[in-house]
Amino acid sequence: MTSKKENKKKLETFFEKEYHSLKAYVKSRIKVGTDRDPEDIIQDVALNLFSGADRYSPITNVAGFVYRSIKNKIIDVMRKGKSNSIEQNEDDLKLIEFTELLYGTSDNSYSDEMMEILKQTILELKASYRDIIIAVDFEGYSYNEISLETGIPKGTLMSQRHRAIAQLHKELKLKKN
Repeated sequence: MTSKKENKKKLETFFEKEYHSLKAYVKSRIKVGTDRDPEDIIQDVALNLFSGADRYSPITNVAGFVYRSIKNKIIDVMRKGKSNSIEQNEDDLKLIEFTELLYGTSDNSYSDEMMEILKQTILELKASYRDIIIAVDFEGYSYNEISLETGIPKGTLMSQRHRAIAQLHKELKLKKN
């Protein structure tokens, strides 16, 4: 079997077995709308991958290849027609959610000053802590995705995030007093 046919067969098998997981992944990353249907996104990616299967070198990590392609498509869809004010509002909402995570409350009445202090405190964290907080809590990456991308074990990433949150909590307490 040639690598062209192997690639196509691997992709067919993966999409058959993992379609529902792919759909759930897309739903977890975007808000469903008329221009953001998870099935449309998956089908667009599948079409592109199948039509280009003969151009790729042999695919060894099919899951990583497909998920990376879907992630890129989601980014393209999200960039399309998005204004800076919408992005800013989403960032603010994520910051509020993260503040709730730190303080364990669902009250959305955090002051602008507190949000600015939190932003600054996150930026002051050491690079690995800052990166894991931004990736998981603001960009929505899963530990598995980050682990695949960086080669850092999932448990290590979880520990880093836990320590980063503890450090943020400590720093914010100091700044509050």
